[in-house]
Amino acid sequence: MNDQALRVAIVIGSTRHGRFGPVVGQWMARLVEEHEGLRPDVIDLGGLEVPSVLGVPEDTERVAEATESLDRADAFVIVTPEYNHSFPGTLKNFIDLHSTQWHAKPVAFASYGGRSGGQRAVEHLRPVFAELHATTIRETVSLHNPWGRFDADGDPGASIAAKAMLDQLVWWGHAL
Repeated sequence: MNDQALRVAIVIGSTRHGRFGPVVGQWMARLVEEHEGLRPDVIDLGGLEVPSVLGVPEDTERVAEATESLDRADAFVIVTPEYNHSFPGTLKNFIDLHSTQWHAKPVAFASYGGRSGGQRAVEHLRPVFAELHATTIRETVSLHNPWGRFDADGDPGASIAAKAMLDQLVWWGHAL
């Protein structure tokens, strides 16, 4: 890997018991590691104490290590499930705890869910990141009903979509 490799923070947005996010997140981390020009850094919200009520000084202390990862990142991949046609509240709180870290950086999405494959969650995240002065990547990875048929090795169709998304992430990362 060369010195110009972009640091990509992969944020696993689900915190529910029995969640599928770590499977998708680790698969994405492997693809980022294998992709020329990228270096992964995984932030799993399931292992953090992301506050449910924001605004007290302790909020930033609880997620300090994750904040450092976001500070170092040149680009982001958000791994999100779709819950009730949107994304998890914990993910929103994590995003809201960090404002300047997202500025002028590209954000890509790997989503999963039922019939829609998490696309409604992604569409709800796009305006959130636009407000934070981030650029969202058009290409996404969308896993439809992945339970029981998608594992750490992924699948060929998802890997093709991920490569296209990561190619764009590299382009935008250097452009921004």
